[in-house]
Amino acid sequence: MKYTFCFLLAVLISQLIHAQYAHYINNYTLYEYKAGNQNWDIAKSADGKLFVANNNGLLEFDGINWNLWEMPNKTTIRSLLVYQNKIYVGSYEEFGYFSRNNKGALEYTSLLSAHKKINVSKDEEYWQIVLLGDAVAFRSFLNIQIYKDGKITSHNLSGTIMTCDVIDEKLYVATLDNGIFVLENQQLKPFFYAEELKNAKIISVTAKNDAQFLINTALGGSYLLENNNLIPWKTAINTIAKKHQLNKFMQLPNGNMLFGTIKNGIYITDNSGNILFNINKEAGLINNTVLGQFVSENNELWLGLDNGIAFIDLNTPNYFYNDISGKLGAVYDIISYKNTIYIGSNTGLYFIDAYGNLQFIEGSQGQVWNLKEIDGDLFCGHNNGTYLVKNNTLKLISAYTGGWVINKVPEQKNTYVQGTYAGLVSFKKINGAWQVKHLGKTTIPARFLVFEDEHTAWISHANKGLYRVKFDDSYESITEIKDYNKKGLWSDYFVRIYKLKNTIAFHTIKGWQNYEPLTDSIVPYNLLNEKIGKESYIISEENIPEIAYKTENSITFGSFLSESKNILIPNKFFKKRLITGYENISKINDSTVALNLYDGFMFIDVSKFSEKASVKTPILSKITINNQAIALDTDEISLPFRNNSIAITVSSPFSKDHNFEYKLSSLHLNPPWTESKNGIIEFANLADGTYHLAIRTVGHNQEKSPILSLEFTVLSPWYKGTIGFIIYTFLFIIAAIVIYLLYKKKIRKEQKLLKLMFEETQKKLLEERKQENEKEIIRLKNESLKNEIKLKSKQLANTAMTLVKKNETLLHLKDELLSNKNNFTNQYSFKKFIKQIDNSIEHVDGWELFEYNFNQVHEEFFKQLKASFPTLTHKDLKICAYLRMNMSSKEIAPLLNISIRGVETNRYRLKIKLGIAKEGSLRGFLQNYN
Repeated sequence: MKYTFCFLLAVLISQLIHAQYAHYINNYTLYEYKAGNQNWDIAKSADGKLFVANNNGLLEFDGINWNLWEMPNKTTIRSLLVYQNKIYVGSYEEFGYFSRNNKGALEYTSLLSAHKKINVSKDEEYWQIVLLGDAVAFRSFLNIQIYKDGKITSHNLSGTIMTCDVIDEKLYVATLDNGIFVLENQQLKPFFYAEELKNAKIISVTAKNDAQFLINTALGGSYLLENNNLIPWKTAINTIAKKHQLNKFMQLPNGNMLFGTIKNGIYITDNSGNILFNINKEAGLINNTVLGQFVSENNELWLGLDNGIAFIDLNTPNYFYNDISGKLGAVYDIISYKNTIYIGSNTGLYFIDAYGNLQFIEGSQGQVWNLKEIDGDLFCGHNNGTYLVKNNTLKLISAYTGGWVINKVPEQKNTYVQGTYAGLVSFKKINGAWQVKHLGKTTIPARFLVFEDEHTAWISHANKGLYRVKFDDSYESITEIKDYNKKGLWSDYFVRIYKLKNTIAFHTIKGWQNYEPLTDSIVPYNLLNEKIGKESYIISEENIPEIAYKTENSITFGSFLSESKNILIPNKFFKKRLITGYENISKINDSTVALNLYDGFMFIDVSKFSEKASVKTPILSKITINNQAIALDTDEISLPFRNNSIAITVSSPFSKDHNFEYKLSSLHLNPPWTESKNGIIEFANLADGTYHLAIRTVGHNQEKSPILSLEFTVLSPWYKGTIGFIIYTFLFIIAAIVIYLLYKKKIRKEQKLLKLMFEETQKKLLEERKQENEKEIIRLKNESLKNEIKLKSKQLANTAMTLVKKNETLLHLKDELLSNKNNFTNQYSFKKFIKQIDNSIEHVDGWELFEYNFNQVHEEFFKQLKASFPTLTHKDLKICAYLRMNMSSKEIAPLLNISIRGVETNRYRLKIKLGIAKEGSLRGFLQNYN
C-alpha cells in the first residue's frame, strides 16, 4: 500500500499542469511590506536576509519585519546583487551599493559619483547585475559597466543589450539586433548571430550541458545552440512560454528549470523541458506577472511580481488541491481505498484518476459526511443515507439520512453501529450482504459515537447533549439510554467523544473531561487540559503516529504524553482554511495524511515534518536605547536610569516557521522564557544593575537554537554615586541646623502657645463665671416675677372673691327687701334703693380693674382670645376668665348676677363657639390656652 500510494503521488505531481495542485505559497502584498507594487529583482544575503528591488527603493526582509531603504533621489531600483556584505543596485541614471553601518542601518554609496569619468546617457537605467568572478557587471540597454578593485570599465555596443549571463566565468551579452557577444580580454567579441534571433528579445543565455547552450526568448520560444547550429527546442514548455510571454529564466539547484512569464506565473520543468508544475493565480499566486525570481540552495523560491511578492517552498512536504472553481466545495473526508483516493465534500463524492484529475461519482450529489472501509467494503455516510462504493458507483444500503459516524462493536464480528440524523442504526454482514436495522428508543441525532465496551456506547447530540447507551446482546435494540448532561459535565454544547487508552474522554467548549466509572460521573481530565490545553481538541485518532489534535497555532501529530515526539504543522500551511467543527485528518499511508479544507484538500508528508530542522542562532539586527539606535559592536551597553528603555531587534532568516524566546536575568531576577513573535524585544523603566539577555530561535517542532547573549547595564541614579554622597552630607548638615533652629522655634512657639492657652483658660473661666452669675440673676428675677405673679393672682382671686361676697351680700339684701316689699310705704324709695343695689352688682369699674389685673397675670389673655374667636361676647370673655382662674359655676353665678343653671348654659354655648368637642373640657382648654 505504501509503495503504491507513493507511486500515485508521483503520478499526481507529474500531472499538476492538468490539475489545480500547488506547493505551499505565502503571498506578501504591498500593504504588508509597505512599498511599491512592482518588484523587479530579488536576492539573499549570506545571513539569510532577503532583498528586493522595488519601485520605492530597496526592501529588506528578515523573515519577520520589512524595512525600506530609499535611493538618494528616491528612484526605482531595477536590479540588485548581494556580494561581500554589499547590496549592489541598479537604478535610473545611477548604480552603486548599500552597506550596513555599525548601527545595523543600510547606507547607500554611489559608484557613479566616485567615478566622474563614467558617462551615463539620459534616461538610462540598469536592469541587470551579474557577478563575473570577483567583478560586478551592471547592464543597461546601452552598455555594460564592470566594477572591480575600485575601478569601473565601460563596454558599449551599438545595438540594444537585452541580457548578460555568466557561463564558465565568461560574460555572454545578447543584443536585440546583432546577436550574442562574449567578453574576452576586456573586449566584447561576436559569439553567435542568427536571423531567427533578430528582434527576438533574448531573455537568457545559459549552458544546457557541456555541449549545448539554451537560448530563451520572450515570444519566439527557446533554442538549443550546439556547434554553432541553432535548433528550436521542441518541448511543451516552448509552446507555453511563447503563449504566456517568457520574462525570466533560471536553473534550479536540483537541475530543474524555472520559467517566469508575464501572463501565467511560473512553470517548473525538468532538464528535458517536461513541465512539472505551473504555479499561477489559480494555484494561489497573488499575481501572474513575474518580474524577478530567486531560489536558495534548499529550493526556497522567491518571486518579484508586478503586484506583490511570493514565497514558494519547493521542498514543502505537502501539496494543495485548490478548488478555485468551487466545483468540489468543502471537503469533509478523504480515504485511500484500493489504490484510489476518494474525496467526500458538501457537493458529493469524487475520486482522483490516474492522471491526477478529480472525477465526480454520479448519484452522489449532496453532503458526504463520512468515508470508511469496513470488512473490505467502502462505506459512504451521506446526507441521503449510507452507500456502498464499488467500481466508482454507488449502491444505497441504508435510507436513514445523515450517516455521520460508524464504528465496529468490540468483540463482535461484522457488527457495526452508525450515528445518523434519526438516531442509531446497526449494520450486520450476513452471508456477504449488509442488513440494516434502526435500534429504536431514541432519535437523537448522534454525531459522535464511541464504544466503552461491547454493550455500552457514548453518543453526543450534534449540538447539545451527552448520553450513555446500552444495547441488548443481539444489537437489535437499545435497553437503556442515560442522560449525562447533569453529571458534572462543564458544558453540554458540542461535546466530542474519544476513547484514549481505555479512558472515555470528552471535549467541550470549556475543556477536557473524562468518565469516572466508580462515581458514575464526569470529572476534569487534568492530563489533557495541561498537556494540550483546554482549547485544543483531537481531530484524528488514527495511528499517525498516535493522534492529531488542533491547537491555537498548529495541528500537532503525536503523543500528548511526550511532547518531544510531537510533530507540529503551523497554521500558515493551511491559512485558517479548516472547516470549524469538522476538521479532519485521514491517514493515506504510514507517512502521508490528507487534511480537509473548505476549498479543497492537502496531502502532508508527516515524515518530513518530523525531521528536526537546523535552527540557527538569532542575528542581532538593531539596538535602540531611548529611541536612538546605537552601534551593534558597542563593547559596553549602558542605559540612563531615568526613563530608560531598550529595544533589541533580532532575526533568524535561515529558520522556517520560527519564533523567538528570551529571558532577562539579573542578580535578583531569573524569569522563565518568554515568547516574541515579531523579533522585537523591549524593556522599559528597569532598575539599576547589570542585566543578561538570552535569546534563542524556536522551530515549529520546538527545536532550540544556540543562545544569543547580550549584556547591558542600567546606570545607577546620581543619588547613588559620589556626587549623591556629597550632596547627602551637605544636606544632612543643613538639615541638622534647620532641625535645631526649627526645634528652638518650636519650643518658643509652644511656650507662647501655653501662655495663650493659660490666658484663654482664665478668660474662659471668667466668662463662665459671668454667665453663671447672669443665669443666677435671671433665675432670681424669674423667681421674683413668679412670686409677683403669684401675689397678683392671689390678689386677683381675693378681688374676685370680694366681688363675689359683695354681690352675694347685695343679692341677699335685695332678696330680703323684695320679700318685704309690701312693708315699704314709699314704693318710689324702694325701687330707687333696689336700683342702687343692682347698679352696685353690675358696676363696670370693678370688672375693668379685674380685667386689667387678669391681663397682667395672664399676658393679654383677652386680646389673644378675641383675636382667635371674634364672635365671643363680653359675658363670654368673663366666663373664660373665671374658668381660667379655676372658679366653679357656683362661684361665677353671683359675679354675673345669673343663676348657676344660666352659667352652665353659657358654658355649653361657649364650648360650641370655641370648637371644643362635646366630651372635651372647657376649663382645661382655657387653662392651657396661650
